[in-house]
Amino acid sequence: MVTYAERPWIKNYDVGMPTSVEIPEVPLHQFLKDTRVRIPHNTAFITPANLPLIGRISQSITYEELDRMSDALAAALVDMGLKKSDRVAIVMPNSVAFVISFYGILKAGGVVAATNPTYPAEKMAHQIDDCGAEFVLTMTLFYDLVKQVQPRTRVKTVIVANIKEYLPPLAKFLFTIAKEKKEGHFLAGPQSGDHWFQDLLSRYDGKQANVQVLPDDLAIFQYTGGTTGVAKAAMSKHRALVANMLQTEGFLDLLDAPAESHIFLGAIPFFHVYGLVVVVSTSVYRGCKVVLVPNPRDIDDVLGNIETFRATLFPGVPALYNAINNHPKAQSGEIDLSSLQLCLSGSAPLPEATKAAFERLSGGSVREGFGMSEAPTATHVNPVYKENRPGSIGLPLPEMDMRIVSLEDGETDVPVGEIGELLMAGPNVMAGYHGMLEETHNALREQSGKRWLYTGDIARMDEDGYFYIVDRKKDMALIGGYNVYPTTIENAIASHASVLEVGVAAIPHPKRESQEALKAWIVVKPGETLEADEVIEFLGDMLAPYEIPRRIAFIEELPKTAVGKTLRRELARMDKEKS
Repeated sequence: MVTYAERPWIKNYDVGMPTSVEIPEVPLHQFLKDTRVRIPHNTAFITPANLPLIGRISQSITYEELDRMSDALAAALVDMGLKKSDRVAIVMPNSVAFVISFYGILKAGGVVAATNPTYPAEKMAHQIDDCGAEFVLTMTLFYDLVKQVQPRTRVKTVIVANIKEYLPPLAKFLFTIAKEKKEGHFLAGPQSGDHWFQDLLSRYDGKQANVQVLPDDLAIFQYTGGTTGVAKAAMSKHRALVANMLQTEGFLDLLDAPAESHIFLGAIPFFHVYGLVVVVSTSVYRGCKVVLVPNPRDIDDVLGNIETFRATLFPGVPALYNAINNHPKAQSGEIDLSSLQLCLSGSAPLPEATKAAFERLSGGSVREGFGMSEAPTATHVNPVYKENRPGSIGLPLPEMDMRIVSLEDGETDVPVGEIGELLMAGPNVMAGYHGMLEETHNALREQSGKRWLYTGDIARMDEDGYFYIVDRKKDMALIGGYNVYPTTIENAIASHASVLEVGVAAIPHPKRESQEALKAWIVVKPGETLEADEVIEFLGDMLAPYEIPRRIAFIEELPKTAVGKTLRRELARMDKEKS
């Protein structure tokens, strides 16, 4: 009988996939300096712009420029009083300014606490206050919001950039005269005590921060998506980020073309570890180009950038792949997606129909993986060339240990093939949750000489080491005495030809006190019609009677996190409010 300790997944690795990773004793930003030395004049990040009558043009920065500008920002932050281990908030979309800010903060010895710039004031205030940031780097578009929440935080200084600064010259000119004021980007000047981002880069150009940053220093606070409650800040050290970047690189290095020739589509938000590690850190290590996409909801822009810049690597989420599948330009073949070689899907379960449709449209391969804010970020992925098992999140990355333990006692390993809670250990696991000792104790536990992360995910492993996520523990419903998993039901409903997206959650039973009922919220594809009775009948041959939702609502859009996870808790709240 196979055991988890044997790491049976290793025998199913692709040929050339490393079974172990040597983690150097350096901070994460050392790899930017190394790449600058190796290929200083190679393009690092590309800012596209789509102009009427002209088409898509771009402006880029090189690795030499990125390293120099982040050096200048680091020197400025230290000169303004930033001390080692101080937290600095970034409130920006994917942009050159974000990447400069990220590396500048790390070089200054600071800890990056990036937040979603589209958050409402209350949520933004909570995260900036919780992390204790005294500096915020933001864009002009969000400056007023940051100033609005500042009195509820410890923020002393705001550094503000304008998105136009890294646009191509013609696009910058047209943006200034036609869009800057109209779309809310115009700022006459920062308030007293605040600074222009560009001014600091100019003033401190050529300078460096004299700060020694060690592998065991904290690098980031990554706030969890908050899908099951209040968002927590997962604290990760430089060592953990370096480890996960190299674990991910071992997978990407299997591709035939030289590392530097690849072009990432940077559509996944950089304020989340998926974008921060898989796109930013890995591309900088490899010396790749990254095409910046500040708004992945603009599918026309996403498609145009893939075609124009011939992107080869596309880390995404199921909702994004699904949106492309249903876009008229993709369906008609008007947009050429043939440059895509490898697409990674994470953050939410990938329906088989979504994967198959995207591979048919693009000709590229989609590989489902898995990761967590608490193990930033990737922990599993399906092989590039070997078997890609349907419904599986794939094989653990090198240096990872996995166990599936009993849902009753949380300690006893269940037999291979049975479900339980997924535990993981490895060099990429977080240090803990900021300011939450009890939650840290519950999530990180020492057993058998290893430090195990309790993921909160119900999963199973097959005999070959492939893992399958069944659902979140907190989302499991009890229906008629049976454990029911919303993900299973969502996958079944999503296979209906008229369904674009679906979310399923447990709600209080309307007639039976202290019992639960299932409800499905369905987004129908454009031009299609669907009735609740049709859905129930469709599920009759696919699910057990107690798994079939008898309450079905049709809505225009599912509530999601920034990285595409359906907020089931929000669906249940909406239902409660309606009731």
